[in-house]
Amino acid sequence: MGVHPGWPADLGPLRVRGGVVTVRPVRLRDAAAWSRLRTAERSHLEPWEPTGDAPWDARHHISVWPGMYRSLRAEARKGHMLPMAIELDGQFCGQLTVGNIIRGALRSAWIGYWVSKDVNGMGVATAAVALGLDHCFGPVGLHRVEATVRPENAASRAVLSNVGFREEGLLRRYLDVYGSFRDHLLVAMTVEEVPGSVSDRLVRSGRASWA
Repeated sequence: MGVHPGWPADLGPLRVRGGVVTVRPVRLRDAAAWSRLRTAERSHLEPWEPTGDAPWDARHHISVWPGMYRSLRAEARKGHMLPMAIELDGQFCGQLTVGNIIRGALRSAWIGYWVSKDVNGMGVATAAVALGLDHCFGPVGLHRVEATVRPENAASRAVLSNVGFREEGLLRRYLDVYGSFRDHLLVAMTVEEVPGSVSDRLVRSGRASWA
């Protein structure tokens, strides 16, 4: 079993309008906060996430988390992913996941995230993604990170734009989301496009400050 470069690690802090943002590995004791947020905010989250095999409430019951946690940690230990929790002022408020980590000549991965509706528009997701990207291009040793987003998802597109992703194309009927195969924009960034760090760029632009 390999050791994941850059795993586990605590990222941050960065201060944004909403408070102090940190990113850290998921924990078994995240179960209650994860289930509570995911269940309460179904209408906020479900339209943007892959269609599941079971009903939303069943997939996000507190009893589901231990098995999911073990699976995520196993994949992290194999070097395939980085399953992280986003915290605002020390409280769980979302997740940041780096997945499909490929080594060798490609050295790439994708990044995905969600945050509570209560912290939308406060810079929390932007700060978390910036911290995640800096970790990917630094300790994890990746060359390229990409993301996909539905064209209609203005909030998520703003996050991706704020951290410096560039659009590469439109993926037609790419993923089954909310019951139908939906178009997604493909955005990407390579390490050469990051002078200093993504977090530095946020601070210089006034979107964040060092906490």
